[in-house]
Amino acid sequence: MTTRHPERRTERLRLRQWSEAGLDALAEMDADPDVMRYIGDGSTGTRERTAAALGRVRAAWDEHGYGLSAAEETATGELVGWVGPAVPAFLPEVMPAVEIGWRLRRRSWGRGYATEAAREVLAFAFGEAEPDARLERVVSICHVDNHASPLRVMTKLGMTYDRTTRVPAHGQPVRVMALTREEYHSSP
Repeated sequence: MTTRHPERRTERLRLRQWSEAGLDALAEMDADPDVMRYIGDGSTGTRERTAAALGRVRAAWDEHGYGLSAAEETATGELVGWVGPAVPAFLPEVMPAVEIGWRLRRRSWGRGYATEAAREVLAFAFGEAEPDARLERVVSICHVDNHASPLRVMTKLGMTYDRTTRVPAHGQPVRVMALTREEYHSSP
């Protein structure tokens, strides 16, 4: 793994670049209607769509120096989900921007994994990434009706409200939260 594809570790998680070996677990997650309820238009994914998305994720690392990482439990090696920064082209009004996002398998919900992994990603994005890949600001976007984990995680990360808007492609209402590098480094 090169420095542009760093592996990161937290107390309970290993964040690593995706491999083809993770496709089945990722496709299973994307096919779960509970997981996908507030993602995009709410439709579940197919193995083929997940494989194509995985290819785009790997290309993003090469293009930007950052991207989505597989998150797995260090104790078991089981895939928890993914976390990382990505360009939110689906929401043109916030561009240029980088979004920090996460998606977890249902059986991994409620364990604090999203917050733990996202904190590690922010540490990388705001200070430890290669100079040309360090970020000045990140946003996080969630469906306005998703009152569970996303908003709590965003708040724990120190993000503040930016706006409420709609995704042009499917009209779903979303909340945008934001955090700057300066805010990140000045918070306790």
